[in-house]
Amino acid sequence: MLRGIQNATRNWLGRLITGLVLGLIAISFAIWGIGDIFRGFGTSTVAKVGGTEIGVERFRQSYTEQMQRLIRQVGKPIPAEQARALGLHRQLLAQMLAEAALDENIRQLGLNLPDELVAQRIRNDPSFRGISGQFDRNRFNAILRELGYTEARYVAERRRQMLQQEIIRSLTSELKAPEIAIDAQNRYANELRALDYVVLGPEQAGEIADPTPEQITKFYDERKALFRAPEYRKVDVVTLSVDSLAKTIEISDEDVKKAYEAARAKYVTPERREVHQIVFQDEADARAALEKLKQPDVTFAEFAASPGHKGSDVNLGMVTKAQLLDPAVADAAFALQPDSTSDLIKGRFGTVLIHVGKVEPEQVRPFDDVAAELRRELALDRARNQVRSLYDKLEDERGAGGTLAELAKKVGLPVRTIDAIDRSGRAPDGNPVSQLPEGANLFSAIFNAEIGTENDAVRLANGEGYLWYEVISSTPSRERPLDEVRDRVVERWRNDQVAARLKELAKETADKARTTSISEAATAIGVKPQFIVALRRDRTQGDFPASALDAVFQTPKDGIGTAQGSSAAEWIVFRVTGVTVPSLDPNSADAKKISDGLASVLAEDIVAQYLANLQSSLGVSINEAALNQVVGGTN
Repeated sequence: MLRGIQNATRNWLGRLITGLVLGLIAISFAIWGIGDIFRGFGTSTVAKVGGTEIGVERFRQSYTEQMQRLIRQVGKPIPAEQARALGLHRQLLAQMLAEAALDENIRQLGLNLPDELVAQRIRNDPSFRGISGQFDRNRFNAILRELGYTEARYVAERRRQMLQQEIIRSLTSELKAPEIAIDAQNRYANELRALDYVVLGPEQAGEIADPTPEQITKFYDERKALFRAPEYRKVDVVTLSVDSLAKTIEISDEDVKKAYEAARAKYVTPERREVHQIVFQDEADARAALEKLKQPDVTFAEFAASPGHKGSDVNLGMVTKAQLLDPAVADAAFALQPDSTSDLIKGRFGTVLIHVGKVEPEQVRPFDDVAAELRRELALDRARNQVRSLYDKLEDERGAGGTLAELAKKVGLPVRTIDAIDRSGRAPDGNPVSQLPEGANLFSAIFNAEIGTENDAVRLANGEGYLWYEVISSTPSRERPLDEVRDRVVERWRNDQVAARLKELAKETADKARTTSISEAATAIGVKPQFIVALRRDRTQGDFPASALDAVFQTPKDGIGTAQGSSAAEWIVFRVTGVTVPSLDPNSADAKKISDGLASVLAEDIVAQYLANLQSSLGVSINEAALNQVVGGTN
């Protein structure tokens, strides 16, 4: 559908609607059973819900789009067999069936939305705002082209989504979590525990004697896989990013000034004035009031506070001109000098007298203050256009054949050769290969590629560019002989010895603490006892490791426990000395957070049942032959 163009609503209801409408999985399949609804018919239709058919071509297009999105996310090609094994086609079909069922329900109920409401929602979408902060038609068209949508198709999809959201809201908007559930969740989330504890580290393990040659050989032989040299690959990489390209684009001062003038409203804080007005229904009363105000000993504030002026007075406070609803009053208020009173004004709601107090002048961020920011924004906008153009050029060149290095050179893109990289992105010296884009899943893509073959471009994680790669050669993984890795083997052996000793020491210390105290047990092994007064389940304090939290909250009051710390070379021995469940104010932020979370779970369950019942009542049929024809398989 809309593929994340819109920002999801931040509350639980918005997240629920986004999740259920845009990503519906096989809810009905799980409830009614796959075998009950998968049965064949026809050849041009993949599935049917009630009177709504999902055609072969529509499903093929959606499946192709889904695969392309997934490939961009994982950063590597996905074989058709793997996609089928993961059940991606079943998930997509379940989503389309659920959406079709909702659409059928919408038609049955006769729901629709005014065109202007749909248009307004699109115009207000932050994704379509340009540099001025307003709806930008060119940006709107560019995004739709990128997504492969026509304007009519996008508007229709947006309308469908809004209607589907209304159905979901009608089911879930008034849900409230039961108080007993809120209380139970509060106990789990906000319970506080006090404890005494000690931390055991490598220094408590004592001296570890050097291993004998026989011990090292035996240790190595049992763990050879840990010391193997990984497979390394030599690869050419071409990165085309908006950010790096923008740094090469020069923006003239003239263009920056034009952009500043075009977006001037973005940098202006409008003038504000302190306005006090009195509205009279009778002009004669207003004229009499004006005469009194002309007397030197009568102030506007005093007159407005007097009981006999026959007008309706309002102190509007500090306002901008745009905030004054009556144009005549606005014009007069912003023409007056500070601390002055107007003549009679023919306003919309009567005859008006206004007084202007203090004035805060318009504040404009000077051009020099925003020039660098604007220059950067303009360069990024131009870079985005160039990225698309260069992408198309390189892809066209690839169609003619040649190595990635040769083709990149033709279109003027730099090529970087990485002589050796392993699956974790490290060089043979163990350090990460530098200056590679983050989040592109490049490493897994490189190791899933064939040597010397063309690979699909990887979309950068921020969506602002592409990366191409070509594997030149591979150095297979090999077994390193003991002499090559002896130092690493000895280090690993010693670490294991320390870990084993600390685990046993933690058990012995816990046993002693059960009959004495944590303090005495700590003294016996020469460590300092520590304590925490209010430890929460979801966060740690001081040097207390997060990995030990579960053990603490699974131990009853006055109980003794042990837990591994941040590594095998750290152990914690503790006694729970207190358990406190704070009372929950129903009006607090915590109570609202808990209530909203539980309401979300309840809402998901209700919507799942609704969709399952809807599909069951409408009837669902699936053409297995057509489905397998699209995805190329038999499952």
